[in-house]
Amino acid sequence: MASKWKAGILAGALLLSSMPGAYAAPKDGQKWNEDHEGKKFRHVLLLSIDGMHALDFENCAKGMATINGGLPFCPNLAELGEHGVNYLGASTSKPSDSFPGLTALVTGGSPRTTGIFYDVAYDRSLDPPAHDTGNGVSAGPCVAGAAPIGTRTEYEEGISIDQSQLNGGAPGGADGGRLSLDPTKMPRDPSKGCAPVYPWNFLRVNTIYGVIHAAGGYTAWSDKHPAYLSVSGPGNGTNVDDYYAPEVNSPVVALPVTTPTGISCTPIPDQTDTSDFTRGFQNIQCYDTLKVNAILNEIDGKIHDGKSSAPVPALYGMNFQAVSVGQKLIEKQGPTGGYQDAIGTPTTSLMQEIVFVDKSIGEMVAHLKSSGRFDSTLIIITAKHGQSPIDPNRFFPIPGTGGNNGQPPSAIIASLLPDSEVNQIGPTEDDLSLLWLKDSSQTANAVSLLEANAKSAGIGEIYAGPALNLMFNPPGMPPHGDPRSPDIFVESNIGVIYTGSARKLMEHGGFAHDDTNVMLLVSNPRFEHKTVTGPVETTQVAPTILQALGLDPDSLQAVRKELTPVLPGLKFEEGDDH
Repeated sequence: MASKWKAGILAGALLLSSMPGAYAAPKDGQKWNEDHEGKKFRHVLLLSIDGMHALDFENCAKGMATINGGLPFCPNLAELGEHGVNYLGASTSKPSDSFPGLTALVTGGSPRTTGIFYDVAYDRSLDPPAHDTGNGVSAGPCVAGAAPIGTRTEYEEGISIDQSQLNGGAPGGADGGRLSLDPTKMPRDPSKGCAPVYPWNFLRVNTIYGVIHAAGGYTAWSDKHPAYLSVSGPGNGTNVDDYYAPEVNSPVVALPVTTPTGISCTPIPDQTDTSDFTRGFQNIQCYDTLKVNAILNEIDGKIHDGKSSAPVPALYGMNFQAVSVGQKLIEKQGPTGGYQDAIGTPTTSLMQEIVFVDKSIGEMVAHLKSSGRFDSTLIIITAKHGQSPIDPNRFFPIPGTGGNNGQPPSAIIASLLPDSEVNQIGPTEDDLSLLWLKDSSQTANAVSLLEANAKSAGIGEIYAGPALNLMFNPPGMPPHGDPRSPDIFVESNIGVIYTGSARKLMEHGGFAHDDTNVMLLVSNPRFEHKTVTGPVETTQVAPTILQALGLDPDSLQAVRKELTPVLPGLKFEEGDDH
């Protein structure tokens, strides 16, 4: 244990080191600037506050009578809203998980087109990895040219070289990113000589990073797993020039940063549970501050670690984990997060996380202003996913900590699931259940079993057959089916979460309003305040970004296929009003 702990501290100390070859050589940015001379926007800053509902933004920007003396507690976000278009009816991806949610933002497509359903899912056309993943997907055979056997697919911390390290185990202390990924833990494609399927090639369509990179724009992104370099899109993983992804699920180490809320991260501020950064309300702020500082460096014309110069990215941004943790964490021997009531009054713990994010964004805005780039930067703030239930009285875990609240759908039909669902990493269940069957012809039998146990399992609705095909491609193998589509999608009753954890109050993944209705604000000092009440989707962010930068939204394959429109109510050039 002592050696592992020392290794973790060393990883933290070396976090800001870089390694030659870890990133693409910075472009000079001159051609991009020349091409954008006279354009309204030269840069887009995209921020995902994971878990942030449209309701959270309304409450924190306007204030609530019962907390903070009735004053707004996110003044920086409120100020951006004064010169922004606020979309009250924004919906994130379905399923509302981080992986499809992020993919929607950068591709403009749904799982039907992108093939991305969840961090952990299933693919009938691939074979297992050569080595066990860090989270329990077992290695298995792969014979080049032979029929695939199917496998769980994992694109999260489990495919890193060492998920217990802040940098994902990248050699030489390099920052997390491409060098952190272990190809032997990735699913393999027998139709391509059993080659490992890297995250960026698991996507079926291109991304805004690929389009902007090809047009000469310098790009950057920061996220919670090295595997989320999937945003690069098909190719060799280099469409993101500066990718930074400290592993959020690594053990907590002391960090050489102070949060915008004044928390010193050396020593570790909350040592009650240091198993990973998501287990403490203060520790997650320390983690997010690493990425905030990366953004500040990039605004100032440096790479994320601040050690060398680089163009200010045409597209850059990050995700915040703090609000998501503030919503769902029950700290071990400590405070509880979440909400106090159905109208979204945050607990003290959650409010502190929202304040932290607001102060962090305030620092970014200050840097943009001091560098003279505020007017030429379009700021888009949204969320990969929401979180359910807001009303704490609705929370009902199954099987629950006492083990007597019934069984989740996967347990009810365990005999009909492939071995990889039963004996390995486990089925994909949060406040939904995605089920891939061992034999798709048994779908009707599986649905009958679920219907018979619907009450004890907290099942709200079951989608299969034609009902499921309205949302996703039909499950199966080409040319008649999609090897990644689940056979059955189970939506739980509002508030039901399939978990045995005693440290969760909320989850995401499902189709409920609290899962999908997220904040979406598009801001620039030249904009007039506007509120759009009609429905929009976060898939519309991707074509909007390209339009803002003077590029063709139809350059995105998913946009062409799904006819994804630019967000309404925005003016990018004189006469524009999308």
